[in-house]
Amino acid sequence: MTDKYIFCMKWGTLYSAEYVNRLYSMVKRNLSYDFKIVCFTDDESGIREEVTCYPIPEIDIPGNLPERMWKKLTTLKGDLYGLKGTALFLDLDIVIVDNIDCFFDISGDFRIIKDPDMKYWRITGNSSVYRFEIGKHPYVFDHFVNNFDEIRKEHRNEQEYLTHAIYEKGMLEYWPKEWCPSFKYDCHSKIPFNFWKKPVIPEGSKIIIFHGEINPHKAIKGGWGKWYRYVRAAPWVAEYWK
Repeated sequence: MTDKYIFCMKWGTLYSAEYVNRLYSMVKRNLSYDFKIVCFTDDESGIREEVTCYPIPEIDIPGNLPERMWKKLTTLKGDLYGLKGTALFLDLDIVIVDNIDCFFDISGDFRIIKDPDMKYWRITGNSSVYRFEIGKHPYVFDHFVNNFDEIRKEHRNEQEYLTHAIYEKGMLEYWPKEWCPSFKYDCHSKIPFNFWKKPVIPEGSKIIIFHGEINPHKAIKGGWGKWYRYVRAAPWVAEYWK
């Protein structure tokens, strides 16, 4: 039985089942190890049968608050449907461009992306890609649910709190920087060069992360994100995101 899991999460209508299915296909092509893929979701319709679906674990937070991805913290619960092993969590809007065996091979208790939008002295990670032993970090979730009001004032979103909670235990490590480049910051050029230079895949890339206003669908076609951010079409995204 495999002890390697790919975790993802889908709720609401922002991403369709197509994103889950494409994620499975990308992992299947780029991971040599036997694995199981698990999607925590509120709607499993349209998701291919190779993906095991579970309801998103309960998390008691007010429903009228702005979305800050707090639900992702449920992956750190001590008992997660009885699952055991190593989990690599992948956001649905990532694009895998090379073999990802290294994400399981590299040592470390907890690995996450160093957020590319943060100053070098900030420890905050980007939780588009993180790896952990299932059930080993229940303190992250338990402390959150018991101290939500305080945490919400101190940390603006899930990945900021998650990073600090792991850091305080002395277990935080980042992926090698070149493995998870940001499409926004690393693949396309800054103004004014973005108007004529096409987005590229940086050397050493394994997983391209998409955050902000541009997702893989938009990246393929190109166009405007925010009023000041124009992106040339990146047809190479379609070659990998399938």
